[in-house]
Amino acid sequence: MRLSTVVHAAGTSAAVLDGNTWRALPAADLSALLTAVPVQQVAGLAGDALVDAVPVLPLPAPGKVVCCGLNYADHIRETGRELPSYPTLFPKYADTLTGPEADIVLPAGLQVDWEVELAVVVGATLRRADRATALAGIAGYTVANDISVRDWQYRTLEWFQGKAWDASTPVGPVIVTPDEVDPAAGLEVICRVNGEMVQRDTTKTLVFDAADLLAYISAFTVLRPGDLVLTGTPGGVGVAREPQRFLADGDVVETEIPGIGTLRNTVRFTG
Repeated sequence: MRLSTVVHAAGTSAAVLDGNTWRALPAADLSALLTAVPVQQVAGLAGDALVDAVPVLPLPAPGKVVCCGLNYADHIRETGRELPSYPTLFPKYADTLTGPEADIVLPAGLQVDWEVELAVVVGATLRRADRATALAGIAGYTVANDISVRDWQYRTLEWFQGKAWDASTPVGPVIVTPDEVDPAAGLEVICRVNGEMVQRDTTKTLVFDAADLLAYISAFTVLRPGDLVLTGTPGGVGVAREPQRFLADGDVVETEIPGIGTLRNTVRFTG
């Protein structure tokens, strides 16, 4: 299944894609739906076709957004670090997320960087889950870009202040259920800036895969349906280049995972 939150003539709705047609699901958005209905039951709830429906941010109100840094071997090496024994984690807020076609609006003068990521959507309550339970608790996968403000990120040893700027992390356009995509088999993750490919790798090279991350995170904080876990970015980020390269006003960032979808976001600097 392909699920999202869509806007249409009558407002917003959680929706499931039926061929080329979005059909309404009984909630205003996918965050509300997943907290009320197991993802396995969603297909049977499809209702009327929605005319001129357009996907927006699929999960506008996750209870938790947890991100993993340094999770692709080549990206770890380009930062000069050793492969980790444990995941490097940091949080975001729901306010940090934005839609698949939304502009990313930030103050001028910042060092803004790109980070393509596979994101995992939690579909069950997970508390101290083992790997098998965590794997079974995945509702689906989506595309994210952990747009990072590097000069703020590296002000201190803690990354949070460079990672949680409002409306800076595009997600979407759809959530694809695990029966249709398998990151363990290898999904390409691709980022382009103004059409130039700057990142390309496969989820086969993740140090900690989706089930590993959900199990590890659930050891110290409960995960609930609709929560979002970003799995990390591969090599090719701007801050690690020689010379360093950052996003400019008007740059178009395309973030793609074939089999799931593509985000297209334009960077806009203000002030």
